[in-house]
Amino acid sequence: MTSTIEPEVGKSRLRKEDERLITGRTRWTDNLTLPGMLHAAVLRSPFAHARITSIDVTAAQGQPGVVAVFTGADFAEEQGSLPCAWPITEDMKSPDAPSLAVDTVNFAGEAVAVVIARSDYEAHDALEAIEVDYEDLPVVLDLEAAVEDGADLVHSALSTNTNATWVFDSAEAGTGGEVEQAIAEGEVVITRKFRQQRLIPAFMEPRSVVVDPTSGQYTMWSATQVPHILRLMLAMTLGVPEHKVRVIAPDVGGGFGGKLQVTPEEVITFLVARRLGRPVKFTESRSESLLSGHHGRDQIQHLTLSARRDGTITGLKVELLADMGAYLRLVSPGVPILGAFMFNSIYKIPAYRFVCTNVFTNKVPTDAYRGAGRPEATFAIERMMDELAAELGVDPLELREKNWIKHDEFPFTTVAGLTYDSGDYEAATAKAKELFDYDGLRREQAGRRERRDPVQLGIGISTFTEMCGLAPSRVLGSLSYGAGGWEHAAVRMLPTGKVEVVTGSSPHGQGHETAWSQIIADQLGVPFEDIEVLHGDTQSSHKGMDTYGSRSLTVGAIAAVKAAEKVVAKARPIAAHMLECAEDDLEFANGRFTVRGTESATTIQDVALAVFAAHDLPDGVEPSLDSEATFDPENFSFPHGTHLCATEVDTETGRVTLRSYVCVDDIGKVINPMIVEGQVHGGLAQGIAQALFEEAVHDEGGTLTTGTFADYLLPSAVDLPSFTTDRTETPSTTNPLGVKGVGEAGTIASTPAVVNAVVDALRQYGVTDVEMPMTPMRVWQAIRTGRPDAGGVGSESGGGLGSIDASGGAR
Repeated sequence: MTSTIEPEVGKSRLRKEDERLITGRTRWTDNLTLPGMLHAAVLRSPFAHARITSIDVTAAQGQPGVVAVFTGADFAEEQGSLPCAWPITEDMKSPDAPSLAVDTVNFAGEAVAVVIARSDYEAHDALEAIEVDYEDLPVVLDLEAAVEDGADLVHSALSTNTNATWVFDSAEAGTGGEVEQAIAEGEVVITRKFRQQRLIPAFMEPRSVVVDPTSGQYTMWSATQVPHILRLMLAMTLGVPEHKVRVIAPDVGGGFGGKLQVTPEEVITFLVARRLGRPVKFTESRSESLLSGHHGRDQIQHLTLSARRDGTITGLKVELLADMGAYLRLVSPGVPILGAFMFNSIYKIPAYRFVCTNVFTNKVPTDAYRGAGRPEATFAIERMMDELAAELGVDPLELREKNWIKHDEFPFTTVAGLTYDSGDYEAATAKAKELFDYDGLRREQAGRRERRDPVQLGIGISTFTEMCGLAPSRVLGSLSYGAGGWEHAAVRMLPTGKVEVVTGSSPHGQGHETAWSQIIADQLGVPFEDIEVLHGDTQSSHKGMDTYGSRSLTVGAIAAVKAAEKVVAKARPIAAHMLECAEDDLEFANGRFTVRGTESATTIQDVALAVFAAHDLPDGVEPSLDSEATFDPENFSFPHGTHLCATEVDTETGRVTLRSYVCVDDIGKVINPMIVEGQVHGGLAQGIAQALFEEAVHDEGGTLTTGTFADYLLPSAVDLPSFTTDRTETPSTTNPLGVKGVGEAGTIASTPAVVNAVVDALRQYGVTDVEMPMTPMRVWQAIRTGRPDAGGVGSESGGGLGSIDASGGAR
């Protein structure tokens, strides 16, 4: 009789990783201690733009425990330039990016010297003894001013602050009409300017790196998202044979794109270890992480939307200024153009033009941050949909429904040239409206407005989609990206019937070990507990493209599925030989090969043991079931959802309180609902944080003034409501599991939902936008200046703005 096994996929399994992570029985990079290991501390420039006229390290060299002190001049001939893998245009300007500054610093926090000592404390103490003389240079901070004629230059050798200008035009691409004509003929045309503030990926574990040059190869442990890419880029940048470099990403405490990088500190630590021939460790402080690790977002968005009077959208024009900071990092210039394919979102927009100008400033370089280009696009179009609805005097959900792609129109090729394979925006929205009590909240809102309640209710909407699974390789190649989008995996059958899965995806909190075990348990019919997932080591996992862009499940896990299919295929002739039947007579299910129509069967574990013994195998069959696969999808995957947010805005103080938040996401087939919930909750927290809390702020000299968690505000649990989450399911057609990805969905969707809610609460007072983060002061000022008569809300009855003075203080 064939046994039945309950499928693992779809179970809310506790994560295998959590016991060691939560109890501390794990190995972060900073926990590593090697024999003879030295410690590095980095001296950073206090100036945003200056010429280094002299560096005197003599006193530092004499400090207790100091082994060596190096400056940029010491490594000038060998440090190369930090890599940028995405030259988005042929004429893109790309300045040299040294790990250690040689003669000029271009942002506050740039590394200028490194002290090597026997202990971390001695290394940091010696930093104070280094004397550096700087000559001030003009500081470029304002994006719009930076592109004006005659502007001061970040890099004088480039003769411009413009990195590149990248254009997509639907008329030129043949995907739509002429946008200027659509705007000229539009019955309704609205223009808006939005700002995406600068954000910092405040991951839990600061970056850390250890390099050991003593074993015949260079072994680097790093808190990185991209061990395989890091290995390749180190070899290419420093001229080291790739096979002599091993990179290990042990347990990594979060990344959010902030560890998708080849960092100056990784290169510096490598150079020092190579020079001294001893293991060296560098671990950044929290302030260093905020100060010098790459930042995210930082855009100015100009949008023009045209429509007919009945609400049908006819054209969309997007013009962006995107801040690169002082240098290009790994994928910096490509991050804004990822959004080019998402500004049209779920809507049938017939004409579209996107122009992005990347700009250098004297600030920390920007690069990928959770969502990377897609949150910026979703924010802009969802804000514009609300603005259009207000202009037309219609319900914003009804306007969206009029313009979105209907469920029976899939697959649908958009004006940006992407083909969405599946979706059902109607179903997700209907479920979200019911859970949210949309109609009831609208009635309550109307009542508060009629009563002139000082606490107004706002309802925010975000209906979104995103391109997930950063691939396929051909598409990336068409965008001049410097690598492919494939992923690699291997499945090893051990003699005892246990399984090792080797994945090129490198987790930093996503739950790969659990999800991959569930998937392969179903594929091979072996117990979940009998599967071990190996990752993050370029020696054991020799091929991979790593983890970012919600690609792990939709690309990496599919590679593992393909490898498992090969294992079964290899086992089939051996099982037939064991059961004395033809291969075509075998059925495979639940880990068992069964002769069709009989009870004669053997398990795949039995086959694995027979292969190990190799005493009686079919002629010409190799004694191995182990298999590898590389998966390169033909298309992205497109999760979508509807997010609804209710905010209460105190018009007397500007305080915003999240009353309720409901999201219904469609991420295709769900592997582990518990992991999905965690991903959604974390994403919502980050998206809401952009709307209400977070901002990297520089003073007029370019110094970061939000360099600690006392100044860079992150929400805690008490600042957020209990989220109501649910799902609809339209499987992806581009992979055999039907999965779509969820890692970035919450962040992408939530920011415009919150901002739309606040603006909705205040629109009656002339407020059409509140700059993020929407602090109480900014909200209060928006109410005061947005109202035509600049008066207070409910001031006649003694409430509203009459109780606050002009500086925001209570009277």
